[in-house]
Amino acid sequence: MSLQRVLVIIPTYNESENIPRLLPLVLARDTRIEVLIVDDASPDGTGHIADELSQANSRIHVLHREGKLGLGTAYIAGFRWGLTRGYDVLFEMDADFSHDPAHLPEFLAAIEDFDVVLGSRYLEGRVTVANWPIGRLLLSYFANVYARQVTGLPIADATSGFKCFRREVLEAIDLDKVESNGYAFQIEMSFRAWRRGFRLGEIPIMFVDRNVGESKMSKRIVREAVWRVWRLRALSITGKL
Repeated sequence: MSLQRVLVIIPTYNESENIPRLLPLVLARDTRIEVLIVDDASPDGTGHIADELSQANSRIHVLHREGKLGLGTAYIAGFRWGLTRGYDVLFEMDADFSHDPAHLPEFLAAIEDFDVVLGSRYLEGRVTVANWPIGRLLLSYFANVYARQVTGLPIADATSGFKCFRREVLEAIDLDKVESNGYAFQIEMSFRAWRRGFRLGEIPIMFVDRNVGESKMSKRIVREAVWRVWRLRALSITGKL
């Protein structure tokens, strides 16, 4: 696969302190990389800062949304934006430095051999997470065990939010049918890709919990993930996925 254009999609809500520091690090990893900020009308001015950065650098783009509409819909909007503009590989990446831009070249190397590449925190029995309290770590680890058992996904980190797709994968998935909006979105996108026969690969990453801003995790997001995997399994069994 000859990569020509790469888009890193970064949803934001109140990330004004992180964005000016993060984007130069992302762009420095490969000259083919461009960034799309999908901002949900952040009250802290993140969208305005992103606009200023975009005006200064043609590799930075901004998509403004009218309010806090959720992680899943932000990525769907970003995917649609990127597909219509001809990008070959599209990334999901957090704005809070939990996803290290240093891993981007490793993703780009791996996507030569796979259709979807996930950054795994639990590959080959190793746990590569820093600064999480033990309760949060156990929740994440066993959520992945649960998701794998219910869906059959052959990956170690089904809830990883640091991942990239070949455009062919996103074109094959009916994005209108993607139902999840929280962290279950990560499971659903991987599951839909896998069930369509695309090759899923993983690379090890170091995940570092944010030190600026507030976590977006909530009990509602956890509840969605618990029941959504059964919904995905049912859709797959009935051929309605």
